[in-house]
Amino acid sequence: MKEKRETTLPKIIELDTLLTQYQSVIEQRHNYISRKRQKLTADVRSLSDFANGYLYYGLHQSGSQWVFREYAPNATAIYILGEFNNWTKDEKYRLHSTGGGNWEGSFDSGAMKHGDPYKLLVEWQGGSGQRIPSYARRVVQDDNTKIFSAQVWQPDRPFVWKNEHFSPQKNPLLIYECHIGMATEEEKVGSFAEFKENVLPRIVRDGYNCIQLMAIQEHPYYGSFGYHVSNFFAVSSRFGTPEDLKELIDEAHSRGIAVVMDLVHSHSVKNEVEGLGWFDGTPSLYFHQGDRREHKAWDSLCFDYGKDNVMHFLLSNCKFWLEEYKFDGFRFDGVTSMIYLNHGLEKDFTSYADYYDGNQDIDAICYLTLANELIHEVNNEAITIAEDMSGLPGIALKYSDGGVGFDYRLAMGIPDFFIKYIKEVPDEYWKVGHIFWQLTNRRQGEMTVSYAESHDQALVGDKTIIFRLADSDMYWHFETKNRNLRVSRSVALHKMIRLITATTIDGGYLNFMGNEFGHPEWIDFPRQGNDWSYKYARRQWSLVDNKDYLYYNLNLFDNEMIHLISGVKEFNLMPIEKLWDKEFDQVLVYRRGDWVFVFNFNSSESFSDYGILTDGGDYRTILNTDSIRFGGFGLADDSVVHTTQPSEYEGKEWLKLYIPSRSAVVLRMERKQNGKTKKTTKKR
Repeated sequence: MKEKRETTLPKIIELDTLLTQYQSVIEQRHNYISRKRQKLTADVRSLSDFANGYLYYGLHQSGSQWVFREYAPNATAIYILGEFNNWTKDEKYRLHSTGGGNWEGSFDSGAMKHGDPYKLLVEWQGGSGQRIPSYARRVVQDDNTKIFSAQVWQPDRPFVWKNEHFSPQKNPLLIYECHIGMATEEEKVGSFAEFKENVLPRIVRDGYNCIQLMAIQEHPYYGSFGYHVSNFFAVSSRFGTPEDLKELIDEAHSRGIAVVMDLVHSHSVKNEVEGLGWFDGTPSLYFHQGDRREHKAWDSLCFDYGKDNVMHFLLSNCKFWLEEYKFDGFRFDGVTSMIYLNHGLEKDFTSYADYYDGNQDIDAICYLTLANELIHEVNNEAITIAEDMSGLPGIALKYSDGGVGFDYRLAMGIPDFFIKYIKEVPDEYWKVGHIFWQLTNRRQGEMTVSYAESHDQALVGDKTIIFRLADSDMYWHFETKNRNLRVSRSVALHKMIRLITATTIDGGYLNFMGNEFGHPEWIDFPRQGNDWSYKYARRQWSLVDNKDYLYYNLNLFDNEMIHLISGVKEFNLMPIEKLWDKEFDQVLVYRRGDWVFVFNFNSSESFSDYGILTDGGDYRTILNTDSIRFGGFGLADDSVVHTTQPSEYEGKEWLKLYIPSRSAVVLRMERKQNGKTKKTTKKR
């Protein structure tokens, strides 16, 4: 029977008619994915049924026995080594081939116990090597030898969830990006328990409704920020036990906070003993062969997404984290590197031809599409975010509409834009219309997560916004009573940049922990070059808690800003209407619903009775970046209710304001022109 071919993709073409010339390519990709899905699910009912590898492979208790299974088609023999057999090759712990590349062994309950370290001895024609099981759920490093091993993990009492079902708030999605290890002020690796006790309450108070956890999958080198993963099913033991992570997620859910995982499926660490690099004596069990095997820029290995066993492994990994730990979704790392054969390097993506020039890895795009389908099949409320800097059309559009299926794409051009402005453009030449365009120029029908800076900008070799603006003056003039002009400028622009970024969102807003209050200095993980110091791999919360420093004021502003946004139902879905854009004055005004946002980026001139055409009524100040509470100078009287005045333009009136230089104000309409009082839905 001839397979029925899907031929129409109306949505993606409707949204962007410039894609019409590439419709055949898009259709071919769409149909390729459809065929791949049919192949993978031929013997099961759904993708979810297909992605159950973690329930089959690895170590499991079955009645009074232990059962272990592994996939290693090139192996000739596999043994389990551990303290229970003195790390020696023992026939009692030998696995047996069951066909199709699978190996299995059954052992009585006394053969191993909870907490025992173990590894595999994998033999192949002409060689052998110790390996950590590919589906290991617990991997630990010996304090003395620094060697990693799998660990039998079967606590007497299974974890009991307080929150079996959780529905994340998505409109708007306000993400606090976190790294557990560096979330402590002490010069050490922080833990899940410490984060739950000390940091999570801060996030709740700050008003964010989602945390994005980095470096969760086990990685041999702490300084990789968690991006060189070795064991994809194991929680990094540096931060605590699997139960500790579950307790953190459970507590976050009880406080109304969604938890998204920074998922690394874009590449794998090259380590052979800890990772998958030469698992069964072949270099290509999970990875490409030849020149495509290694990612030269990242010094890592590249998955071959065209292989069914790789699909099975990675899709099972997605389902595992959703089911076992109740994560609410994923931010997929390195999507650009995945979807282009050259990893998106040395390409500017200036034309649509760049997306359909034969440089695309259709297997990677297929994997990402099916991963999104699976994730939303397992949890239809899950959140998926693509870290793609290329701007691939349709990446945040449903597969049924011709897209890849992510819920959001990261607006990666925004931080790059602000970096360029701060570095290269003097204040007096900042163009407010250009800023507004950069923040609102989005693909129709695709949601984005906007951010002014993330962890990327805080790393050594880069600079945060506050560090670019204030530089060394942060060390000497960040006390409220000892500021200088440079610090005052830095504090003012820090707030304005965040406010204009956060209030122009169409999907969500992201902030890396500490950036909201202008955390000083960079992030530098322990390494040989800094004598393995933790001095810069931590967050100095005491700074933000000290009212004598401007960090406190910046944090207070961020709190008010986030609460304003989260307090308005579906704020991100409100249309953005530009009311005023005067480049010579450097004044920009836009409105969303009853809220009017006024920005004066002028570095030297304040304006009295500045007229803005808008709907007639009364307007009250809700937020002012220049407030003394926020480290400003309090030059305007925020208690004044601004009543509009008649204009010569039909249906519009003049809203006249005093707007100091380098300041922004948020106003809310409280009474319409006809005298009716406006009521705004607020929630906290």
